[in-house]
Amino acid sequence: MKNKYRNIFLAFGIIAVLIMIFTFDMDYQELWANLKRAGVYLPLVLLLWLFVYLINTVSWYIIIRSSGKTGFSFARLYKFTVTGFALNYVTPVGLMGGEPYRIMELKPYIGIERATSSVILYVMMHIFSHFCFWLSSVLLYICLYPVGWVMGVITVFCLLIATLFIKGYRHGMAVAFVRMGSRIPFLKKKVLHFASVHKEKLENIDKQIALLHQQKKQTFYSALLLEYTARVVSCLEIWLILNVLTTNVSFADCCLIAAFSSLLANLLFFLPMQLGGREGGFALAVGGLSLSGAYGVYAALITRVREMVWIVIGLALMKVGNFKQSKEKYSA
Repeated sequence: MKNKYRNIFLAFGIIAVLIMIFTFDMDYQELWANLKRAGVYLPLVLLLWLFVYLINTVSWYIIIRSSGKTGFSFARLYKFTVTGFALNYVTPVGLMGGEPYRIMELKPYIGIERATSSVILYVMMHIFSHFCFWLSSVLLYICLYPVGWVMGVITVFCLLIATLFIKGYRHGMAVAFVRMGSRIPFLKKKVLHFASVHKEKLENIDKQIALLHQQKKQTFYSALLLEYTARVVSCLEIWLILNVLTTNVSFADCCLIAAFSSLLANLLFFLPMQLGGREGGFALAVGGLSLSGAYGVYAALITRVREMVWIVIGLALMKVGNFKQSKEKYSA
């Protein structure tokens, strides 16, 4: 990627982080007191996400490797993964900053078509694992707690979206995304022009997406299992945070809190870092398990701090190691 574009991504991320810091809805003395209260658990939470991102990177790596040689190191892909998630955190609507960045970084190594298809496939796998995690959490809830109509609505919603994704894996999604874009006011002419100029490339991308599901099922299910595993491992964050306040919360309860808080937060996908939705989701999820709402507020606070730290790390990584790119490309 040209440094000019990388600097644009970096500048956008820095501006978004500064806005979030100055609009943080908490007194800084109170914030510092809560961080001190977390003690050793805060570094453990930060370290945990190093492993979560590692699992995410392995999932993306095997998707890319399924279509040929990579031409870059696993460490470089890990960097792209962390930075991509950091950009998604600070971007309204999500997936509008991290995914273009990943495609542009991969383009010099594997070409625009493979880069685009691998990123779309990984995003689809990442989102699909969300719905699998929510569905399994509904089953877990049914085993542990009385069931109401809300669980039925969530189950139907997740099943419908899962069906849509399976259809996308069978036929590809690139052309479908372009068709959806052509229905957006003021963008219709540009999108249709783009579709006509790049018709062959879009069709090739869809073929690569469908190929993974049809002929490389081991890769498909391995990547999905890894993404699902990352979801479950990330629930340790809630368990570590709540252990500061109480020892009466099981890991199963932490999985339910993570699942239902992320469900509500993702319904507010149009907000950077899902501001407000995450806090409300934690409060509702914790309250639904008959725990104190204060636990949810505290968990949301520490989670926000972890996100901010990893956003800063991701943005910093954007400028690290880029001078070796051309050398690495030609030696691969």
